[in-house]
Amino acid sequence: MYIRVKRSKTTYFIRCKPSDKILDIKQKLQELIDQPAINQRLILPDTGEVLEDSKTLADQRVENDAVVALTLRKDENEFEEVNIVRPNDFYQARDADGGMMKSTIAQETFSND
Repeated sequence: MYIRVKRSKTTYFIRCKPSDKILDIKQKLQELIDQPAINQRLILPDTGEVLEDSKTLADQRVENDAVVALTLRKDENEFEEVNIVRPNDFYQARDADGGMMKSTIAQETFSND
């Protein structure tokens, strides 16, 4: 399975298993974004649920092709707000520009794991 981890306009495709813990996913991301796992927070954008490091993807009902938002620590006690570009945002921006595509296309980065 894989999940799509999004932050702003960037999407990371992470290959994983339902038995992988959230901490495992953060460690894979650490290699890609050069941010330690402790400075990452993964959130289900539809529910706002913060995924817990010690639980598995299956425990938290994260399924294949799920979108997970990544936020980074701003300071000791605070994380960034969720800020991801969704497909609807892209189409609204394009339609507002008279059909011209704006620079809201997500950059895709693949993890070979």
